[in-house]
Amino acid sequence: MTATGTGPGHAIAPGTAAAPGIRLTAPAPGWSIEADVVVVGSGVAGLTAALRCAAAGRRTVVVTKARLDDGSTRWAQGGIAAALGDGDTPEQHLADTLVAGAGLCDEVAVRALVTEGPDAVHRLIAAGARFDTAPGSDEIALAREGGHHRRRIAHAGGDATGAEISRALVEAARDAGLRTIENALVLDLLTDADGRTSGVTLHVMGEGQHDGVGAVHAPAVVLATGGMGQVFSATTNPAVSTGDGVALALRAGAEVSDLEFVQFHPTVLYLGPDAEGQQPLISEAVRGEGAHLVDADGTRFMVGQHELAELAPRDIVAKGIMRRAQEQGTEHMYLDARHFGAQMWEQRFPTILAACRSHGIDPVTEPIPVAPAAHHASGGVRTDLYGRTTVPGLYACGEVACTGVHGANRLASNSLLEGLVFAERIAADITAHPVRTPGPAVIPDGPCAMLLDPEARITIQRAMTAGAGVLRSDQGLGEAFKALVRLQGEAEATADADAAADAEEHKAVEPGVEAWETTNLLLVARVLVAGARAREETRGCHWREDYPERNDDLYQHHYMVTYRSRRTVAISGISDSANFPATLPETEPNP
Repeated sequence: MTATGTGPGHAIAPGTAAAPGIRLTAPAPGWSIEADVVVVGSGVAGLTAALRCAAAGRRTVVVTKARLDDGSTRWAQGGIAAALGDGDTPEQHLADTLVAGAGLCDEVAVRALVTEGPDAVHRLIAAGARFDTAPGSDEIALAREGGHHRRRIAHAGGDATGAEISRALVEAARDAGLRTIENALVLDLLTDADGRTSGVTLHVMGEGQHDGVGAVHAPAVVLATGGMGQVFSATTNPAVSTGDGVALALRAGAEVSDLEFVQFHPTVLYLGPDAEGQQPLISEAVRGEGAHLVDADGTRFMVGQHELAELAPRDIVAKGIMRRAQEQGTEHMYLDARHFGAQMWEQRFPTILAACRSHGIDPVTEPIPVAPAAHHASGGVRTDLYGRTTVPGLYACGEVACTGVHGANRLASNSLLEGLVFAERIAADITAHPVRTPGPAVIPDGPCAMLLDPEARITIQRAMTAGAGVLRSDQGLGEAFKALVRLQGEAEATADADAAADAEEHKAVEPGVEAWETTNLLLVARVLVAGARAREETRGCHWREDYPERNDDLYQHHYMVTYRSRRTVAISGISDSANFPATLPETEPNP
């Protein structure tokens, strides 16, 4: 793997085209269906885009990795941010978002988000979502979270906002008769001879109308696959979040940006040093209602570190927790909300209360042990203001996308809004133009991506947590890099018969869901580490202990990543953050 970027010791790679056509090793499709649009993912972004495309008369198919309601949206506790309250304005929301983004937000994209956000939320309500209201009123009750100077977070069910949004959209999708394929892992993008999108290949897990590897042929593909949190040992993301959309886009030749900016949620229930997989989230809203971060002695250590104390942007709070933990030789801090009382806990945060009690902790009577864990990817597949990627006909929205909204650090509760607003923009772009008839899909004759043994998954996760987690350094990132290179080499030795000294020792990995997921995780991890090594500064949620200061002179830009070959990821830089999507069409549609 090679990585170049701007900064000391790095040269900017020329803006050469990627080498598309790298694909996963998989059986040939045994079945196919035709559509105008295929949406991959069934969270707020995917279902919003699908419902709008279907309402405009487009034959729309939704493909989702588990059940319709099983993605990351369902787990969102905090809420959805929008300037809905008296005295609040999109300009104030814009200002808070830009501050959190640490100099790397695309202001035009943020302005679209905050300006269109309030109406988008009201359309979501019209679609059936029910948000909490103030006592004795029909007005939405608004809360405050980290980085926000005003109460502008709408909640549902206290701390079950994502579950309510998912319920409403799934119900709307079923009422609309949307065609859906559940329990399906999308493998690769199909393109025609001109490099334009012509659909996807996918593997359906289990029996049903379709089974095994097949294809959905469509001229427009919308990636809404969610995040990549499973690349780390401990995360708030569900098990399905294995970076499949980013990996697919890379193999198709699309540009990916800013994967080094992984937001680690500062307050995740600490379950011990060996805890792995999805961990219970303690929502930002708990601090928004007045909970305090304290150490074992009960000292509020965030006071004096930032004007907003516990409500500072998430990167600042995560760093504050880690610094105090290092000082005291421990691995966690505490969130103290005993002063809420039982009634407030039961009414405002019933989901969190139940999760804590299931692990033997009662927040009503004791502080909650918390530590940062991987939460949200601010980077992803690079798009313009209408979700278009660098591959014609391929769109991306939600956590899989890098719209430029989040910059170096996502502002709390902007993610649901981003998925909502940019999904509507994608649907508007798709439906504003006649349906394109794609040419026949061309199967690349180049080498396939080397499949990893599923047992390598835990090796990837532990290497990434140790070397590319909250605290990063040249040494730690270098160790993670070596571990990933070693896994890549082992996969190549296994797959290439002429490189295997002993055919029995290097038994080929069988294609299957776990092998495909693990292979996707390795590719995403390689790109993340490449960006983190190149960015020799601390900015937003990227924290380099060996470069503790932000360096605008050298690093106030984005890295663009393309997948060049099985061994090579190429990185180049764009220097002007204000023109982040400059090389993408913003007014001309994808043909």
